[in-house]
Amino acid sequence: MAGHSKWANIKRQKARVDAKKGKTFAQLSRAIIVAARYGSSDPDGNFQLRTAIDKAKAASIPNENIERAIAKGAGTYDNEDSNYEEIRYEGYGPGGVAILIEALTDNRNRTAADLRAAFSKNGGNLGETGCVSWMFQQKGVVRLDGNIEEDTLLEASLEAQAHSYELDQDGADVLTDVGNLENVSKALTKSGFCVIEAELRWIPDNTMEVSDPDQGRALLKLIDTLENLDDVQNVTANFDFSDDLIYQEI
Repeated sequence: MAGHSKWANIKRQKARVDAKKGKTFAQLSRAIIVAARYGSSDPDGNFQLRTAIDKAKAASIPNENIERAIAKGAGTYDNEDSNYEEIRYEGYGPGGVAILIEALTDNRNRTAADLRAAFSKNGGNLGETGCVSWMFQQKGVVRLDGNIEEDTLLEASLEAQAHSYELDQDGADVLTDVGNLENVSKALTKSGFCVIEAELRWIPDNTMEVSDPDQGRALLKLIDTLENLDDVQNVTANFDFSDDLIYQEI
């Protein structure tokens, strides 16, 4: 049942080393707006909204900003004329690496233009809908923090009907069906694990190994550029660095 994702580890290390900004107030607020718009505005009855609020609080977004975002999503906030929608974009990075981008936008044309420019300036290209999505599956992912006893995690994951888990030096990711995410999150919390995040994530069926330093640098630059766009919520790619490249400065 265990698995291991070198790229997931690299992203976490990169976040620390490069002082990665994570999600801006605007990005996190948009996630709350959309969750409240398409579900209940009560966090107790809306798991997606509850997780979006948890992320916002972890990023130190003030409670008044969170409440305003919920009101915007519920349609009870005055002077709100922005209508955000969820859109998935697809493209290719250097070397043909498949890339999925999840965006929340109130202007499709602006977002597409920004993404197209980001790809073209960094050795990739924005593709048509469906060009790479067939290489990915959407899963629920529960992020655990701290030292993990693998036998205990295995038992708890099986009981919660999770699919698999990936251990790393900072904790673990537990993967499950989309509809089982809330159940797994609650079950792992009840088992004493420190759940710091529960989200939907696109997982590649297979990964391309990248061993060339120049390609590695180009991919990291492209993904950084994409993630720094205001409309972009998440970026997923289907590559892993080779063992040799992990220990190089790229």
